Amino acid sequence: MAVLRSEAPGVLAATRAARRRVRWVGRIPLAGEILIAYLQTRRALATAPINVVLARLRAPPRTRPRPAEDPLAQARHLASAVVRTLALVPGDTRCLARSLVLTRLLARRGIPATLVIGTRTVPDFGAHAWVEYSGRAVLAPGDESFSRLVEL
Repeated sequence: MAVLRSEAPGVLAATRAARRRVRWVGRIPLAGEILIAYLQTRRALATAPINVVLARLRAPPRTRPRPAEDPLAQARHLASAVVRTLALVPGDTRCLARSLVLTRLLARRGIPATLVIGTRTVPDFGAHAWVEYSGRAVLAPGDESFSRLVEL
């Protein structure tokens, strides 16, 4: 019995490490999807107005997505993944880029989302973009100083 107890910490550590590797490897396809959506978004924004870009990003997928059991939870999970992944990317990955990429990912999964752009004038002019699902923010809506300007 003492042998099993002395081996247990090593076995548990190896099991935990294996689980972390599996989770990490499972995240690679999502990170790739985020990076591809980011590149497509950047290219599209250079050549078309935002309403045209949004229409392209929201184009229905070729295959019908499975409905999510909890679309809000899935939207929040994807938002977190977008923020974490784009934080590692050089270039402009601020709120508008993150919001457009997330809109693309949600559309591919059949989850409707609203892109909200807000502005403030005091103390200085500023603008901020975020994404909502059913009226709930899934990307940070900024502080209370931002007023809704447009919902797309």
